[in-house]
This record gives sequence, structure tokens and C-alpha cells, in this order.
Amino acid sequence: MKKEGINLEKQIDNLVQKFNENPDKEIQVISHFDTDGISSATIMIQTLKKLDKKFSLKIVKSLEEQFIYDLPKNKITIFLDLGSGNLNSIVESGLKNVFIIDHHEITQEIPKDINIISSELDKKQKMSASCLTYLFCKKLYPASKELAKLGILGMIGDMLEKEIDKLNNKILEEGEIKRKRGILIYPSTRPLNRTLEYCSNPYIPEVTGNQKGVREFLREIGLKPKNGKYQSLIELNQEEMSKLVTAIMLKNPKTKNNQIIGDIFLINLFNRLEDARELSAMVNACSRLGESGLAIQLLMENPQAKKKAEAMYVRYRQHIVSGLKQIAKIEKIQGKNFLIINAKDSIKDTIIGTLTSILSKSSLYEEGTIITALAYYRDKIKISSRCVGNTDRNVREVLASVVQEIGGEVGGHKQAAGCNISRKNEKEFIDLLKKNLEIELVKI
Repeated sequence: MKKEGINLEKQIDNLVQKFNENPDKEIQVISHFDTDGISSATIMIQTLKKLDKKFSLKIVKSLEEQFIYDLPKNKITIFLDLGSGNLNSIVESGLKNVFIIDHHEITQEIPKDINIISSELDKKQKMSASCLTYLFCKKLYPASKELAKLGILGMIGDMLEKEIDKLNNKILEEGEIKRKRGILIYPSTRPLNRTLEYCSNPYIPEVTGNQKGVREFLREIGLKPKNGKYQSLIELNQEEMSKLVTAIMLKNPKTKNNQIIGDIFLINLFNRLEDARELSAMVNACSRLGESGLAIQLLMENPQAKKKAEAMYVRYRQHIVSGLKQIAKIEKIQGKNFLIINAKDSIKDTIIGTLTSILSKSSLYEEGTIITALAYYRDKIKISSRCVGNTDRNVREVLASVVQEIGGEVGGHKQAAGCNISRKNEKEFIDLLKKNLEIELVKI
């Protein structure tokens, strides 16, 4: 059964009790490769080390059926930030002692042999997998409180910062997170022209990814270089900051003031305060460029990892800018409140979701538009779908209805979801998606 309405604390108590029933069994941890998944994995492995448990870790882009079937059956298996959409495959694979800590939508009945913690079952608050993992690990090993900051990092990585004040478990306080009010473009400590060039949230038309456009934009609002160098955001005075906010809103009329101004969360890492949004972007950069191990080392505060991660972050931002330019050239399938972008092999599958998110936050498309992008990897296609604005349209349901007919794996949330399909089903997928989006729109 689906078991909705189960108090989160009770879920955690039940999971800890079940987990402790096999104290000597080896553990395999499987986690997602985004910031939430990497934060969850780091919290878990740090805790398992303190408990002197024998474990292995795998970071994955998605949980594919064959991968699940190939997992060893004689170990405890912990899925972090994934698994909710793969319950049937997990049961069919023959895995025993399965634990899932996840926050994605659950659309299947929960088999009795699967132990799960999910904020979806509580419904009282939205929470990242990293916060759920932290609460589980704190119950296992109460001295894990120094890992609370990684729980908050995962929340911000999954853009759940507006839910942070609703957390009823002191995670923010235990993580010693500092916050201040300011403009939400990051990084706030680097020259303004570089910050704006790589700014993707909000996406600024004719500025993001355009060096010449950045210089023209800053010239128009009277922000000039001083001694050959632009100031950073934190060096601007109140009048200069006001001009910048107004100019961004004029360039992107759909951007509201509360989308640009908000809380900046500062996390203590390497004995200095880091902007959580930039830290999250750096973790994502490492993972999406194939270095998830480096991302974990960064969060474990390995000094050598920090320099490598910073270099990886520069490369990743360049990929994002070139990806946005590539999308502008790609022929698109467009209909009433939907857009399909088939990037094929012109854009890496690991950044297609990030680019789709950027487009969904731009002023280019009407609220309620569903943007879906496809990118090749191996013999498969990675598909990312996002909904513009806050509407009742459910992109996960739309993708699930197509995948149900042609096969594949789907996961995610109402406004941000993804799936993987075989490349041979490319045309059928696009035709069915277009048809379903048109039908789904008529239903609204």
C-alpha cells in the first residue's frame, strides 16, 4: 500500500530499528549524482565510517532496471535520492534488506519488504533527500550533528530553500547556517561582469552567455570598471544595487522582485563561509562532468579537492553557456504551451536538465509552458521536462504516460521530471509526447 499520512519521525524510527537488525551485514549505498544526492551520500558514508560499518558507494545519473538487477543480493542496499519510482523493479530484482531515503513522487504501491523514508508519505512539509538522510543518520549516530549543513546544502541544491523555515527539526540551527538578505545572483565575490555572463537564474536575455552584451548592459546602467576591473556584487552600494535589480527586471519582465532578492545561505566549509548556491553549483559541476568522487571529497573538506572542483566549475559554466547557444540554433517542435527540443548528440546528457531548468526560468516562454529536452547517451536518450511558473500541470504524469507505452524509467516531481528511453524509440516518444501534451492541455 502507499501508506500516506505516516509521521516522518515514526518513519525514521521504523527504519533505524530495521537497519539495526543486521549489524554485521555489508552495505551498498546507491545515490543520485546531483547536489542533493551527493550531499546525502556524504552524510551517509561519514556516518557509516563512524559506526565502523563495511560499505561501498555508487553514484548514478539514474536508476536503470538492468543496474538494479545486477546489484549483489547478499548486502543491505540503501538508495538515496532515488528509488521511489523503481519499486517494482527493486522487488523483481530479488534484492533483500532494501532501504530507500527519497523525496520524489511515489506512484506505485509500496511493497511490504521495502523500508522507506519519504517526505511524500508525511505531506506536512517538503524536504530534500539530504535532510531526510541527515535525520536518519542522526538517529543512528547522535554525534552526526556536524553533517547538518550538508542537509541544508541538498535543500538548496533542489531549490527547496523556501521550505527551510518550515523544517521542524532544527536542521538549520544544528548546521550553524548563517543567512543574510541580498541579490540571489552568485557568486557575489567575483567581478560583476563574470557573474552576469554566467548568470542563469534568472536567465537575462542578451546578457547571459554574452560578454559583449554584459559590457553593454553594465554601461547602460552606469556601472563601469574601476582600475580596469568591475566591482563584485558585495562591493556595490545601495544605489548601484538598486540600479542592477531594476535593470535585470526590465530585461526579464516576468522576474519578480522576490525572485531576485532573498536569503543568501552561508555554509562553513574549509573554515570559511561559502555561498550555498555556488557550492551547490560546484558539486553539480563535478558530478555532471563525470567526477562525482571529487564532489564527495569536496564536501568532506579535502583541501586538494577544492582546487580541482573550482577548475571543474569553470569548465562546467562554459558548457552551460555553449549549451544555451546551441539550443538557440536547434530546430524546435512548438505548440500551444509546450516546447520540445531534440538536442540529439549536440549537448551532453548530463547538462540537458540544467539547460531545461534555465529556459523554464527565463522570460522567453509563457507560464504553464512545458519544456522538454532530449539528449543522446550511449544507446539511450536522456529526457528532461520542466514547467514554466507555478501551475497545475504535472510534467511527471505526462512523461509517465508516454513511458508506460514505450518503456523506460521515469522519476521526479510535478514541475521537474525526467526519463530515460531507448534511442530506437526516439520518434515514437516525440510523437506520443506531442499528442499527450496537446490532450493534457485540453483537459485543463
